[in-house]
This record gives sequence, C-alpha cells and structure tokens, in this order.
Amino acid sequence: MSIIYHETSKTFHLYNDSVSYIMTILQNGHLGQLYFGKHIRDKEDFSYLLETCGRPMSSYVYENDRTFSLEHIRQEYPVFGTTDYRQPAVEILQENGSRISDFQYQSHAVSKGKPKLNGLPATYVESEEEAETLCITLKDKVSGICVKLFYSIFAKGGILARSVQFCNEGNALVRLSRAMSLCLDLPDCDYEWQQLSGCWARECHIHKRNLAPGIQSIGSMRGNSSHEQNPFLVLKRRNTDERRGEAIGFSFVYSGNFRIQAEVDAHETLRVLAGLEPDTFEWKLDCGESFQTPEAVMVYTDQGLNHMSQTFHKLYQKRLARGYWRDRARPILNNNWEATYFDFTEERLLTIARKAKDCGVELFVLDDGWFGARSNDRAGLGDWVANRERLPQGIAGLADKMEALGLKFGLWFEPEMVNKDSDFYREHPDWILSTPNRQVSHGRYQYVLDFSRAEVVDAIYEQMSRILREAKISYIKWDMNRSITECYSKALPPERQGEVYHRYILGVYDLYDRLTREFPEVLFESCASGGGRFDPGMLYYAPQAWASDDSDAVERLKIQYGTSMCYPISSIGSHVSVVPNHQVFRNTPLHTRANVACFGTFGYELDLNKLTEEELAEVKDQIAFMKKYREVLQFGTFYRLKSPFEGNETVWMAVSEDQKTALVGWYRVLNVVNASYTRVRLEGLHPEYCYQNLQTGICHYGDELLHVGLITSDETAGEASGDSKPCTDFESRIYVLEAKER
Repeated sequence: MSIIYHETSKTFHLYNDSVSYIMTILQNGHLGQLYFGKHIRDKEDFSYLLETCGRPMSSYVYENDRTFSLEHIRQEYPVFGTTDYRQPAVEILQENGSRISDFQYQSHAVSKGKPKLNGLPATYVESEEEAETLCITLKDKVSGICVKLFYSIFAKGGILARSVQFCNEGNALVRLSRAMSLCLDLPDCDYEWQQLSGCWARECHIHKRNLAPGIQSIGSMRGNSSHEQNPFLVLKRRNTDERRGEAIGFSFVYSGNFRIQAEVDAHETLRVLAGLEPDTFEWKLDCGESFQTPEAVMVYTDQGLNHMSQTFHKLYQKRLARGYWRDRARPILNNNWEATYFDFTEERLLTIARKAKDCGVELFVLDDGWFGARSNDRAGLGDWVANRERLPQGIAGLADKMEALGLKFGLWFEPEMVNKDSDFYREHPDWILSTPNRQVSHGRYQYVLDFSRAEVVDAIYEQMSRILREAKISYIKWDMNRSITECYSKALPPERQGEVYHRYILGVYDLYDRLTREFPEVLFESCASGGGRFDPGMLYYAPQAWASDDSDAVERLKIQYGTSMCYPISSIGSHVSVVPNHQVFRNTPLHTRANVACFGTFGYELDLNKLTEEELAEVKDQIAFMKKYREVLQFGTFYRLKSPFEGNETVWMAVSEDQKTALVGWYRVLNVVNASYTRVRLEGLHPEYCYQNLQTGICHYGDELLHVGLITSDETAGEASGDSKPCTDFESRIYVLEAKER
C-alpha cells in the first residue's frame, strides 16, 4: 500500500496489490482523473493518459487554445459553468448570485491510518498500517472557499473511501447547494448498471440495464435511504459474472436522502457521482465554518461479483460495524410481534418465552405495544414508559422474569416518531416536522419528530436511557415506520430550511452514538418497516438490520440474495415465521423457513406453543444446528451460486475461514417432474481437502466439488414412487461439508 506524488509530472498514484488510482494536477490547477482499476506498476509520469483535442462546438478555458476544454477531460471534483456541461460534483451560491467556482490545487498531505468523520458514520482502521489517507486541498481564490478531498486506500482489497470537507475562509457567507462525496470519470461506458430496488416487503431486488447516453440514477428524497432504492450501485463489464470479470461497487455510508448517478456523454465517457441528494439539500456556510460530506466507498475487482461482495462484507463487518457485538455470533431470538401483535399480557409473553427457552432460544424480544396508551398504532408513540396494566412491574420486572427463565431480554422502540394521541405530543406539539400554515400529513397515524433539534433528541435520549439503566435489557430493535413529509423545522430560520433533512439524520446518529456508548453491550438492530433504512450508515451503530417485514421464505430468497451484494450475512435480520405467512399467505415447510433464515441472524417470529410436538422437535434441531454452525453462517466467506432472479433454484454457500467447513443452501421454489439431473459447482473450498457430505456420507475432494460439482438431484429427476421421499413446492436443503482429518 502506498500513496506517491511525482513532483515533475504532478501525478498522484494510490495503490496496493489489488488496485491503482491515478490523478494529476491539470494546467488550470484542477485535478484530472487518469486511471482507476487493476494495480499497475508505478512510474514517474502517467500524464499521457490525459487526452485532449479540439472538438467542434466546445468551449475552451484559454484564449487561442482549442484543446483544453473541461467538457472532454476526466476530472476529480468538477464544477459547472466553466466549459464543462456535465453534472457537477459541487455547486456554491455566492453573495453576488454567482454559482461559478474555480478550485485550484493548493497543497496535499499523506498520513498513516484514516481520520474520523465528526458526527458521521464511516469506515475505520484499528492500526495505522491498515490504510493511508491522501488529503488534497483546493481553493477558490475569489470566494475563499477551500475544498479538502480525502482519499483513504486500505492495505488489502480494491477499496477506496472518499469524502469532502468545505471550509469557508472567505469574507462572506455562501450556500452549498451541491456537495457530492465522490466523482469518478471513466474513459468508457461499456458497463452494465446493477442496482438494488423494490418497495416495502420486496426490498433489494436486483435490476440491471446497459448504460445509455444521458443520466441514469438512483436515490431517495424520502428522508431515509428507503425501501425503493438502496444506496449501492454496481458497474460491471458485460461478461462479468459471480466468478470472474471486472466490477466497481459504489456504496454511500449514509441513511438519508442520497443520489448515485451515471452520466454518459456524447463521446461515451462516463461520470459517476455519489452523495447527498442535491434537490433537497442546501447548507449555509458562514465565514470560518466548515461542512463535512458523508463517506462514499468504492470497491474494484477483476474477480467477479462474489469477490466484490466479499470485499464489502469483510470491510463492513470488521471496519464499519463496531463494538461488543461486531465479532460475536448473534443470539437466537423469539420476537412476539407476529405471535401477538398488540394483543398480549405479561403472562402471555412469559408463556411464549417458556416454550422458546425449552426449544433453545436465547433472547426474547418484546415488540410494539408495551408503552403508554399503546393498544393500536394510533396512540402512545413518544411515551416511552411501560403500560402497567399490561406489565404490572414494568419493563424491569418483566426483564427480571425473563432472566430468571434463563433468557436475555430485548425491547422495541420507535424513537423518531410520535402519535398525536400521546402525552409527549400534547406537551410538545411544535416538536414535529411540519410546515407553517400547511396540511400535516401522517403515515401509519404517526408524525416525525424534529431530530434536527438538540432538545428533541435529548428528551428521547432521557426516556430511553432511563429504561436501559433500570432494566436488564440486552437488545434493542430500533424501528422507523414512515418517511418524512412537510420537512420544516420551527427551530431554524427560513434560510436554513434546506439543512433540515441532513440535520435530522445527524440527530439520529447522535442519539445512536450516545446510547451505544453508554450501553456498549446492548445489541442494537436497526429497522425501518424492514429494509427502509438498510444502509452502511446504520451498520456503524447497529451491526444488524431487519432486512424486510416480509418474512416469507420464498420472498426472502430474492431479498437476502440482493442484500448480500453489499452487506454481510451477519447484518441480515431473518426469522422463521408462522404459516400461512402474514404478508403473502403462503404455506412453506418449516424446514425451508429455517433454511432461509439460517443465512442471517436467525430467530423466530411466532408462538412456539402453537406448533405440534413433531414441529417442536424440528425447531429444537434447527436451533441446535444454528448454534453449531452460526459462526460459519454469519462470519464465513459467502458465495452466491444460483440466482433466484434467473430461475427456479437458488443456491448460496458459506465457507469457514480455515476452509474446513462449508454449508450450501439449496432452494427450489416450484416442484418439477421428470426433471433433469442437477449439480452445482461450489466455491471457496480447498482443492486438496477431502470433504464429507454429512447428508450422504460420501467424501469428495475439494477440486471435485469445485470443478465437477455437488449433485443436487432428487426424486423429481424421474417418476416419484410410493417409496420415495415426497418432494413439494418450496423445497430446500442445507448440505454440510466437513473436511476430514488427513
């Protein structure tokens, strides 16, 4: 790993064994992009990679020079209006009404390690040897605005983390109206665009398309990163698949409004921008003030999508998630929500918990309905005090009883929201986001608290921390069940209303930070009606997230497969729920529900008392299996082998770090008859190890499983007889492969 500056050619080269990133100082003082891709050897001069020529109908920077037009030069942090007509990375409204800037190179510094971003989540290092950081300072001499571009390259993997800081060193205030965290100009557009999109209950579906002239983008203007578009993009070459080929992944470490876009110009060059959604952002920057953008992470690979994902998984699992639970296998839980909804008493909860404990569950989670006057979703939000009619001894009393059963206890909160029918709202009706003299919209009969205000965050913190101090709570499910409307803060002047969306998210981060610091051994799980805020920003505070409110095993195949493109398996909240499923009313076998949920944090979302004795025996076996293999399932190397978006079968697998244990999840949605023989080539195994298939007892060398494949044929490959094991729709298996001692 190294960051080198060649003075004679004014060229920067950031590289490690996997990747090179090369840029140069242009003749006008701006930064030009020369190369991003597979590692190449360093040398003194790469300036010839900057191609310029005169083109018809272009505008040019210098008098009598028809070669230097920013319209045709790849740049690092472009501005608008000075010969470049593409979308800019930055736009600043100045006192005279101008939006023209001219950011020229001033200086640079290289440091070991990686600096923190104040008040923002970001990747980190635990030793200075893990990364190096380049900070390049640019300045606009007219306005006095300084821009600091941060590039952190990690010692291992094709990873580059980027962010930008603005400092007003001028004599007048300015307004940032666009402040992207990343710009990458690429020399060609021969890529396939791949995004994760959907909506509530079908998050993170993979969508692909070829790039075309113009702008393609994903983003959110909802106040949260959203169910609809995850802040993640892949650009891959057309021949790239899971096993081989070039790809670049872009991930935005943020939980609010964002935009990631690709612009193809008339000459088939490509500009990628990632950062805060500019249409909902403006920031007043007074003299002496600074503004820091969130972090954007780029990952390059030439070894296929699995390798790209594994790079993100390891980075986000070990150097984004933090704290006590970062490296620990997650407890197996039972959540009462789909078992009871709002209809519960303390005794009913204890009855469910006793059966859960008997089956081997380790953590019982009390979901919505335990507080205030909360008997439905129309009242109580904001009053984080136990309802003594339901819980006579409060949360502390219930937690003690759970502990006495041998279970840890967890609790649901939705701290960012309030119902009008609550004491909290009646005391502070002006603490919600709402626009003066305008209709106030509700979502799910609730309103969004103004977390841009410190006093609002303080008030919620006091309620939550009091409960956590008084009761033995080991887990918090932090929910957020609606997007922002009428985004206006009564605490800010008119000229700062463009800051509210971002200040809101900073308030959320502040509350998370205070609670996780005070209660470091509490496991936090983020949730936003499922995957409405499943993003890297949340993983910095909560190492796992509820992937979707849709708990149906078949639907979860696509949701969890798509989510794995960027996010580690240890972050994916996944449960076994009741049938018929409460979202799609599908009946799936109990073993398939568990086999899908195993590739995640694993738990149950039902009342186990309602199962038959045969089913309870199966649940006990599932829990014993998960306890034995959860380290591999949650922290092993994950491979996608067959996609649910491309056929009737889904296959994925996890391999232990020492390559001695592998678990292969195989799933078939609809039953077939007189079908073909099937096998799947595995990944990640040691070619010389001999693996025993615990299902069949047969031993296979790793090279056989890698190149010949694992046979997955069953009775459907022919005519099932009365003696055959019955196969049904929604069938699944987990193959366990254990390396034998040699």
